[in-house]
Amino acid sequence: MRTSRSRNPEGIHEPNMVPLIDVSLVLVVILLVATPMMLQSGITVSKASASGARAAAAHTERVEIDIVSDDSVMVNRTRIARPALGAVLQPLLAGSATRQVVVRCADQVPHGTFVAVLDEAKARGAAGIAVVGR
Repeated sequence: MRTSRSRNPEGIHEPNMVPLIDVSLVLVVILLVATPMMLQSGITVSKASASGARAAAAHTERVEIDIVSDDSVMVNRTRIARPALGAVLQPLLAGSATRQVVVRCADQVPHGTFVAVLDEAKARGAAGIAVVGR
């Protein structure tokens, strides 16, 4: 004796779209949340001035930092130890009208040291930071 089930077999003929839609919506939400965080930066860096006359006039009002090594920097052509950078920058930036800082970095200096110097300059009151290549 055959049952009605064997004569008319039922099966899933359409794929279930709910999991696909759920995963897609989760990815959209992640992208919406992550995109603004990717575009924000704690350090504002501007290109150095291309105009020689403007650069010469601004030279007297800016603080120049050359990162020589991991533990040594030069501030306005005076070599100092890297841990003393904050104490030296504080009065220089307080006395500067523009509070502009120009940073040059040697090739062998680690990225972490470079970022730490930028953070130190910003923490001590730098209004603008320009990174100049060697």
